[in-house]
Amino acid sequence: MDLDPFFEERLRVHRKYLFDQALGSVRSRLSALWPFAKGPAPAMAMGGGGTAKTTAHKPKGTGSETAGDSAPPLGPHARARARHRKAALAWDRRELHKVGMAGPQIRTTEHVVDVDGRPAVRVRVYHPDPDDPPSQGLPGVVSFFGGAFRIGGIGYPTTDAAHRRRAHDAGVVVAAVDYALAPEYPYPVAVEQAYAALEWLFASADDLGIDRKRIGVAGTSAGANLAAALTLVNRDRTRHPLRLQLLEVPVVDLTGRHLDLRATRPLGIPRFIALRELRSVARTYLADPRQAREAYASPLLAASHDGLPPAVILTAEYDPLRGDGDAYGAALRRAGVDASVVRYQGVTHDTPIFAGALPAARRWHDDVVAALRRLHA
Repeated sequence: MDLDPFFEERLRVHRKYLFDQALGSVRSRLSALWPFAKGPAPAMAMGGGGTAKTTAHKPKGTGSETAGDSAPPLGPHARARARHRKAALAWDRRELHKVGMAGPQIRTTEHVVDVDGRPAVRVRVYHPDPDDPPSQGLPGVVSFFGGAFRIGGIGYPTTDAAHRRRAHDAGVVVAAVDYALAPEYPYPVAVEQAYAALEWLFASADDLGIDRKRIGVAGTSAGANLAAALTLVNRDRTRHPLRLQLLEVPVVDLTGRHLDLRATRPLGIPRFIALRELRSVARTYLADPRQAREAYASPLLAASHDGLPPAVILTAEYDPLRGDGDAYGAALRRAGVDASVVRYQGVTHDTPIFAGALPAARRWHDDVVAALRRLHA
């Protein structure tokens, strides 16, 4: 179906952003080749995947601050990333005010989890109970934010609001993981932090008011990659009884073989620009391109998907990552895993954040809540 009119202005802005990024890349390369250049080529801005929201950013107080305190300097690119991350945080704040939906005031607690051989990771726990949980404990879910592996954080206004609304409406304890961002901390740092957070959640379940028998994982976009990878790591190492994997617009194959670029053609975004932008995500996250074939980087490419938890996968019609979601659902079903894939028509990658203005976003939230409520069974 046609793109929802709500996205028309955002699409215009995003197209301009992508073209500017491509033009900036060409200029930087030409400047580097020009023999009379007086200095280094200008730093390229780090772009994101999906929509204009994904301008690279990692604001202070969010997005792996625990890890970032000791992050090594990366030359002139680091300053450019810091500027863009600051700008994107401001963008996110405006979007929540204009077209988002604030979350309810529920109880939250902050925790820092140690990670063997990696930076410690911050976890914010959202408690839906006003005071004390039921004696038998509530379901819990470990959640990972989106942002192309290089942006975002649990303190982003739209991310925080979504966690509050989901915890409250579904009656589950949400443990939001502030994993370290690339390129400062490339793969597999975030995967190991995800696993440490899961181990901590099971070990701390009694103190957190969580029922160990009713725990799942969830993630959006790059966060869905981490959630899916975490189910593989858990199966391969400890086999905690995970009950659900909820994956929203997941990227699960960093080789790019399952990208569906037909989704960008009606948006007026040339194939080469869309492909360049999406491939840049993998280049930022992976220290070595060959790592894209590893199962914990590309969960779709795992040798086996046996023994993984039931999956609910949500994709968007105008999102090239829809191919990843379709393929991963099919791979899980072939392995005998209960998996469903739902595609939302007429909408784009960042649909869930527009709950204050877009009916499809409110329906998306309702479907997420329904999936999380399965943990109560």
